[in-house]
Amino acid sequence: MSWQPRLVALDIDGTIADEAGFVPFPLAQKLRQIARAGIPVILVTGRAWLSSQLVLDQLGLATQYCVCNNGATIVTYPPAQVVREQTFDPASLMAVLSQHPTAWAAVEDFGRGYRVSGPEPPNMTYPLHGQIYIETMAQLASRPVTRIIVRDGFATADEFKALVGRLDLRGLSHSQGANNWLDIGPSRKDWGLAIVAEALGVAQEDILAMGDSYNDVELLAWAGRGVALGEAPDELLAVADAVTEPFGEGGTLLELNRWFPPPLKWVS
Repeated sequence: MSWQPRLVALDIDGTIADEAGFVPFPLAQKLRQIARAGIPVILVTGRAWLSSQLVLDQLGLATQYCVCNNGATIVTYPPAQVVREQTFDPASLMAVLSQHPTAWAAVEDFGRGYRVSGPEPPNMTYPLHGQIYIETMAQLASRPVTRIIVRDGFATADEFKALVGRLDLRGLSHSQGANNWLDIGPSRKDWGLAIVAEALGVAQEDILAMGDSYNDVELLAWAGRGVALGEAPDELLAVADAVTEPFGEGGTLLELNRWFPPPLKWVS
């Protein structure tokens, strides 16, 4: 118990925000308490910037870093300033996707919204925020991107798995979620957070990181203390230093109360 976090890194969805994208009041209050004590609270998310900004605005923290697009984009806010953006050429991936009529792709248009290959498919895991611009796959392939979201709401799980297998993902990070959802990018959450930690002068071993999904595996394995939410997949539970209660039972707040008194109560 002599260890004490000098930086708190948090995934957003399922870690600090519910399915509607809201941060419960006791948890938001705790995060503000931590930040006021001089401990950086860094959101490390697969979300694009506009979706991340919605959560930062709820928290109302002072100027801070935000790691978006699974590490590919680092922003300071407020005001929003991009301090790092890592991109890759999507042409070969879009060429494969264009051969599948029901495949759908989206890429971020920073500060505005998304460029997408068609109308939003059914059963989207998370909503896209901002303005939506429909383009052809060839147009989406025409310039570098920070991340590609791939969906196929009409394929079976096996059909989507076969589609993913035809994509050349060498040199790229990727994570697959529910409802035939695939995230592809040039970076990972731990890589983005490492840049922020260095800028803030915080050592890796002094970082508390929390997450609940597949794209948090490397983040939790890298941090000094990596904590998984109780409902996390087995792959994440296997690398976590500790497992807290599920999000809906206040697991994130329980872990934060362990290190940052006074404790606050969870109200379900």
